[in-house]
Amino acid sequence: MNKQTDNTEIIFLCEPSECLIHPFNQKQIVFTGALSTMTRSQAAKHVQAFGGIMQGAVTQDTDFLILGDKRRGISTKQVKAEHFISHGLDIQIIPEADFMWLISMHKE
Repeated sequence: MNKQTDNTEIIFLCEPSECLIHPFNQKQIVFTGALSTMTRSQAAKHVQAFGGIMQGAVTQDTDFLILGDKRRGISTKQVKAEHFISHGLDIQIIPEADFMWLISMHKE
């Protein structure tokens, strides 16, 4: 009988915890509406701590639009992001609660 052995060897180029990249890393982030959990300045510091890039307006380069809980209706930033999405651009529109979850990920 032919006995097969598993000679699979895993080679890590870095520590597994260091290989994980935060979703905001090198992504352009825009906020619309007031946040209920922190100031926009505090939120910007969190984004930058994870390697994100703050923008003041939605552009074709925007990756994430964060919707603050205290917004009143649909903002012009959200309308513009939805317009870009309808034309095939990949912009993620996420509510404040999801933003809070994303920034709760610990940096290793």
